[in-house]
Amino acid sequence: MEVVVKKLPESRLEITVTLPWEQWGKHEAHAAEHMAESVNMPGFRKGKVPHAMLEARFGREAILVEAAEHAVHDAYPKALVEAKAEAIGRPEIQFDKVEADAPLVFTIKTDVLPEIILSDWQKKVKAINSAEAKKSVSVEAQEIDAEIEQLATMRATFTAVDRPAQSGDSVKVDFTVKQDGVVIEGGQATDHAIVLGSNTFIPGFEAAVEGMRAGEEKVFTLDFPKEYHAGHLAGKPAEFTVKLKTVEEKKLPVIDDAFVKALGKFENLSALRSSIEQGMLEEKKQTRKEEWRTALLDTVVEEATLEYPLVLVQEELERMIRQFEGQVSMMGFTLENYLKQAKKTEEELRTEWTPQAKKRIAAELVLQKIAADQDIEVTSEAIEAEMNKIFQHYKNQEHIEKNIDMSRLYTSVRGRLTNEKTLEYLEKLGL
Repeated sequence: MEVVVKKLPESRLEITVTLPWEQWGKHEAHAAEHMAESVNMPGFRKGKVPHAMLEARFGREAILVEAAEHAVHDAYPKALVEAKAEAIGRPEIQFDKVEADAPLVFTIKTDVLPEIILSDWQKKVKAINSAEAKKSVSVEAQEIDAEIEQLATMRATFTAVDRPAQSGDSVKVDFTVKQDGVVIEGGQATDHAIVLGSNTFIPGFEAAVEGMRAGEEKVFTLDFPKEYHAGHLAGKPAEFTVKLKTVEEKKLPVIDDAFVKALGKFENLSALRSSIEQGMLEEKKQTRKEEWRTALLDTVVEEATLEYPLVLVQEELERMIRQFEGQVSMMGFTLENYLKQAKKTEEELRTEWTPQAKKRIAAELVLQKIAADQDIEVTSEAIEAEMNKIFQHYKNQEHIEKNIDMSRLYTSVRGRLTNEKTLEYLEKLGL
């Protein structure tokens, strides 16, 4: 077998393979047997039609084409080994000619994992780690106070008062919103509750209600925000007619041991403060760790030289689109509606996100490169233990067998654990 390799842009290879007739012609008999399995011919059972009769009916060329496909299936992995390439995605295969007693020449075009060249990244990683080691994480008393005040706010009570409404009050209003004298869609409400100062309504609305008394009516004009979700209203003025129904004053509970005990978890205020401090400290440590790892990854990616296989970029963009689609659906939108309001096409979104997709791909490939260079591996026991944790979320063994591709899960878990171990290696470098 003769193999000629040509590098193409975007981490693609063109591999031209030449197989002598003595090698690929051996597949002709097997190809005929395979064709016979799908042929209905009177007097013969499926799979038992003689080679000569198949040739008489379909022509030898059809059998040779089938034989060529068998030969390619056999030769393709061997050609990749000879080319020292790791293919990804579906290859494009084109035959030059398929003739009996002649060499079989075919060309393979395939995406391959790119060669990654890492420059002197270790020096920069050590510098980041050295700076990180000098940092400390702490929680200030005022941060704890603010968290406790938030707990008290969540348990506030409201009492009706006879005075002008002010920031912090809970009010109920009837309102109508018109544009050009016509009520807009969703522009009417009765007994709508608002906490003034919470900024849950469009800018200016709550400020306009402040100072009103129960029973008072007011008409005013406001502009919808330029980024308002309803595109036809964004940036445009509208007339608001508001009637204030009730005004209730917020009263916060006294923050003492009795308040803390009512929460049902703590004996006294000191225990609550200690718990909040510990929780905030762990949260800050986690945030710091994520920022640290981001800085490390950004550094090694910046120091890497690689091409980006188109198939990986497309797969990552598809993953990003599907994730975003899930996010907008939680907000009550479809992706189509979002794009319409944003005045963008999905293709434009993909173009915008391509640099970010490439950055994600680079991070993954660079971590794999470092793991390979440093002989970082995870044991099968660790992988299986992690898989068992995943299985705990499923009802029974039958459910697992039906819904999980075990081989794919094993590969995914191994990759995730290897990445984690590699990041830990980077964090310790130089310390």
